[in-house]
Amino acid sequence: MPNAESPKSISTRRVILTVLLPFGLGYYLSYLYRTVNLVISPRLANDLSLTPDDLGFLTAVYFITFAAFQTPLGVMLDRYGPRRIQSALLLFAVAGSALFAIAEEFYLLAIARGLIGLGVSGCLMAALKANVMWFLRERLPFFNGLTVAFGAFGALSATVPVESLYNAVGWRAIFTILSVMTVVTLFLTYFVVPEKQAPQPSDKGGLSAVAEQFRSLSTVYGNAFFWRVSIVTFIHNGAYLSYQSLWMGPWLRDVAGFDSPAIADALLWFNIGMFCGVVGIGIIADRLQRFGVKPVAMVGLGIAGSISVQAALALEATAFAVPLCVAFGFFGSSTLLAYAVFGQHFPAEAIGRVNTAQNMLTFIAAFAAQWGVGAIIGLWPALADGRYDPVGHQSALWTMVGLEILGLIWFLWPRRNSEAK
Repeated sequence: MPNAESPKSISTRRVILTVLLPFGLGYYLSYLYRTVNLVISPRLANDLSLTPDDLGFLTAVYFITFAAFQTPLGVMLDRYGPRRIQSALLLFAVAGSALFAIAEEFYLLAIARGLIGLGVSGCLMAALKANVMWFLRERLPFFNGLTVAFGAFGALSATVPVESLYNAVGWRAIFTILSVMTVVTLFLTYFVVPEKQAPQPSDKGGLSAVAEQFRSLSTVYGNAFFWRVSIVTFIHNGAYLSYQSLWMGPWLRDVAGFDSPAIADALLWFNIGMFCGVVGIGIIADRLQRFGVKPVAMVGLGIAGSISVQAALALEATAFAVPLCVAFGFFGSSTLLAYAVFGQHFPAEAIGRVNTAQNMLTFIAAFAAQWGVGAIIGLWPALADGRYDPVGHQSALWTMVGLEILGLIWFLWPRRNSEAK
């Protein structure tokens, strides 16, 4: 086990190599697992004779198991630190990916997808917890942006590279490869990341301390500022993740008329937009703080831009399909700044619980939106060539846009200064 080290005894460069990089690789895998079905979904649905509802559920199982573990995850991260918790959870991802590679029945694939969701449920939260522990608070938008950039690379890998790999070896081999990559990341996390004791909110030990941390969740869920940010990101992220991880591909096929290679290219551009967003918006937010502009303002602007893009998709602006993919990826990624916002607003000893509370809401929304979009699309019979009716896509998008507008109104509604308490 690595020896415990203090932030004063280790250089920033070494922290980046031994802390940010291993946890970033974990988030890379998390996003790759999340979005891998985006390209392979037509073949997966064909192999297993899945309806839109079935396909949405199979992909969304990842989100609901992910969300279900967020509350205990936050307590465990605050109590035991990100290194140990991340290493233990990745074992489940290894098992889930291996099972997905060999399973023949739909229910086994769903169980495997659920194990993957559980196994990578701590990847981003562990990384953000480590960033709070090792970096200065005012640099969190920048370093969190670097961490999230690994996720953008994971999403990029789930487009053209996965398409090429699928054509060469098939989707089962892809999950075998992912299982091996997860094992490597697990070993890097456990043996390379230095140990650093997380600050504790009390002097109690053992189960008493854990129970006290669970009870302290009421201070998170009772915080007005938490709900102001979380509700709008809850609604927006549900729509954003459901399209990024599944439904953008069928829209490009059924509405824009793209074939499989063109879909993979467009999704690559979607995730290039996301990469530019997580890095660029983080840098902009970091710079604007010098002029008194808080990162929370960038969250609101990004969501407004994302809603505008979704409205254009609902209006079937297919001539601009690829630019809209880029814009959707760019603006939609802005809500990842919420974690930096919370990192600056809440004390370090509580940040694991705060971030996982936000993350739980995000992935509950993603599960509901991904399954719900499939259910709405499925209200219209499939076309003769197996494609989904464009009217179904349009109805699903307008539903998401309407909900997101309500969330943005909640976010912008004037508040009293009591939020700062």
